Amino acid sequence: MALAVCLLFDRRGDRLMRELWARLEESGIRTLQSHTHGRHLPHLSYAVMLDWDLDRVRDALGALPPAEPFELSFHGTVAFPRGRAALVPAVSVDIVRRQEEVATAVAGAGGMLHRHYEPGSWVPHVSLATGATGLQLPIVVKAVADVLPLSVMVNRAIVIDSSTGQAWPLPHLL
Repeated sequence: MALAVCLLFDRRGDRLMRELWARLEESGIRTLQSHTHGRHLPHLSYAVMLDWDLDRVRDALGALPPAEPFELSFHGTVAFPRGRAALVPAVSVDIVRRQEEVATAVAGAGGMLHRHYEPGSWVPHVSLATGATGLQLPIVVKAVADVLPLSVMVNRAIVIDSSTGQAWPLPHLL
């Protein structure tokens, strides 16, 4: 169970990610489309917390300065342990700075960050496969390579409980 601060994509970007999930699912590879509760949204996580006070976290995030929508470009795939695979975006120094501000804000609000989201440890990614076997990873890489380069517009932010899919929109983009 985790609470995540996520950036979401515009309609086109959301559709492109869901189409990629569908292609992988058709190949027998589990994605966020079929993972757990099935209510996952294509997203980029700025912070994932293992323990939190929702009201304090939302207040801390609401106090951060708003950001403008921005384009996120993908140029490759990364494989993580336990069969997880993701799209890797190119991120600017400004996006890294914003992630650090978000992580610091949620930690200051009592949120216990997952170690991979602590400032300086973040690996930006957009999840695709949730449990691909070693034999399936080439299929994931090919499916991604077939749509690269890929760009999406980030235009809103939410806080989401990953165990239920319940989401709370933030008042502005982070």
